[in-house]
Amino acid sequence: MSGNAVNPRLTPVLIAGPTAVGKSEVALLLAEKLNGEIISVDSMQVYRGLDIGTAKPSSEERRRVPHHLIDVASLTESFDAARFAQRAIAETKKIQQRGRVPILCGGTGLYFKAYLQGLGEAPPSDAPLRARLERTPLADLLEDLQRLDPATFQTIDRSNPRRVVRAIEVIRLTGKPFSIQRAAWDGGSGKRSGSDRVVCFGLARETEDLRRRIDARVDTMFAGGLVEETQQLLEQGLAANRTAMQAIGYRQVVEHLRGERPLAETLALVKTRTRQFAKRQMTWFRRQLELIWLPVESDEASEHVAARLMEQPGVISEK
Repeated sequence: MSGNAVNPRLTPVLIAGPTAVGKSEVALLLAEKLNGEIISVDSMQVYRGLDIGTAKPSSEERRRVPHHLIDVASLTESFDAARFAQRAIAETKKIQQRGRVPILCGGTGLYFKAYLQGLGEAPPSDAPLRARLERTPLADLLEDLQRLDPATFQTIDRSNPRRVVRAIEVIRLTGKPFSIQRAAWDGGSGKRSGSDRVVCFGLARETEDLRRRIDARVDTMFAGGLVEETQQLLEQGLAANRTAMQAIGYRQVVEHLRGERPLAETLALVKTRTRQFAKRQMTWFRRQLELIWLPVESDEASEHVAARLMEQPGVISEK
């Protein structure tokens, strides 16, 4: 093999899916079978301290298989899709140079898309403009967005102030509709070579099965000290990090600690918000990424799911 060619046996494997579907355990088992290393594709696991609420892999799991892009940012800094793509691509190459298989696993769709397809040339954030927009009521921002860019207004998550603010910020800075600029996903954009191949899978479960798993995960997080962890993070500046404060679980616990609702109601709300989030994740993945979907049965062991992945074209056949 010459030049910068990559051994086809080291083709990256991508495992996406909604929260609590069982991605992490399957990725861990697959990495052990393929001599792989895991790259976390999670916009919240990048932050140090956000442990319980993001279901970070345990110390034992990290000893079993190397994990990357976990705990790489402090609560005092921002981390976005562009930064993720740059670092994930670099980690992919390093893993392959070690003769191992990169396995990208997570649920942050935009990070996957940035890694696979590159980002359009969106302008960097403008601090004064961003501050003014963040002080503007969400209803007013949505009214402006509907007037300036009806296409984005129809597709954006209108309950997410951070995304609405960013869309209007880009429109104001460029004078162009945000929807047109988002269409600049171009299959590389200088990020990854068009010849680079990734085998992409999605895991899915029946609605009631996923609901039970989400409820059990949230119960475990609260029993494991999510409230106490959030209190400590507030002392370290969590409230000032707008991105981290969007994390489901932490945001609701912060509101509980501020006296906005009792603990039992907070726990129930986190379950509801997580189920809603999982539904949005599935919708996004199905519309935005070309994945080979593997349905997972409620009683199916992770070992069996990993074995089925090994049987898929492009995984075991080239490994």
